[in-house]
Amino acid sequence: MTTLVFGHKAPDTDSTGSPIIWAWYLNEIRGETAEPRLLGQPNTEAAFMLDRWGLEMPAQLDDIAPGTPCVVVDTNNIAELPASINEADLREVIDHHMLQGGLKTRNPIRITIRPLACTATIMVDLMGRDAARMPDGIRGAALSCILSDTLEFRSPTTTEHDRAVAERLAADLGIDIPAYAAEMFAAKSDVSALSDIDLLRTDSKQYEIDGVRFRIGVLETTAPGALLARKDGLMESMKTVAREDGIDQVLLFVVDILNEEATLLIPNETVKSVAEKSFATVVAGDSVVLPGIVSRKKQIIPNLKV
Repeated sequence: MTTLVFGHKAPDTDSTGSPIIWAWYLNEIRGETAEPRLLGQPNTEAAFMLDRWGLEMPAQLDDIAPGTPCVVVDTNNIAELPASINEADLREVIDHHMLQGGLKTRNPIRITIRPLACTATIMVDLMGRDAARMPDGIRGAALSCILSDTLEFRSPTTTEHDRAVAERLAADLGIDIPAYAAEMFAAKSDVSALSDIDLLRTDSKQYEIDGVRFRIGVLETTAPGALLARKDGLMESMKTVAREDGIDQVLLFVVDILNEEATLLIPNETVKSVAEKSFATVVAGDSVVLPGIVSRKKQIIPNLKV
């Protein structure tokens, strides 16, 4: 059977590129039959990456049939995976997030979770010498994933190893990292075609904290003004997203990549309280600026208090 490789729902660049990278590895190096899949429409930066490197957009996967062999990448959070994931034949997990629990397997499997900024970095490591066999399109995907997840090395999740792998990939491809990252971030910042509801679900993850179910969205941009101009519509749409997704609250952080700060929208008293408890700030209006906050994984999720 064909092994399906996929990441989390609301796929960003890493959850779009990493399934492609690992499906290539399984096919070309391990000699297995594998195909990448997406759990939703990729964001604008991920779409740019696919076009830039001539990569075919993977088919979307709504759920997974019982017994289907699969590999999960860039997450181990069951809330971000297909509803029937525990009925599938999960064979491998490759991730860089904290261990969530809840996944069940039929047999012992390979699990690789490392404290690095990007799943693609881990994949290059796991390939070892075989990484030299990656074609340019796969190298380009790996580079794009690392630059995206590290915000071109601005994120506190960045390690020296992530940087070294990215610089090696860029050198092999003849890519100037600042110029290429600027193209990526410009693509990520162009969300004019997305509705307010789409924006709330783009690059968002579900977490339960102290019994409260959150959808936590992070919109990374070099043009925060364009997103904040839609503040009223975004906050109104949070009610719809919460109802449709069966959650309690939506948190939306607009991350200014260049100034390295986030603006959290404050639609109600509950979110105001969360903001003040979590980030030692005082909220005076319908938004609050959080200097130095750019990483959901390292700075937002670990600090959230209800």
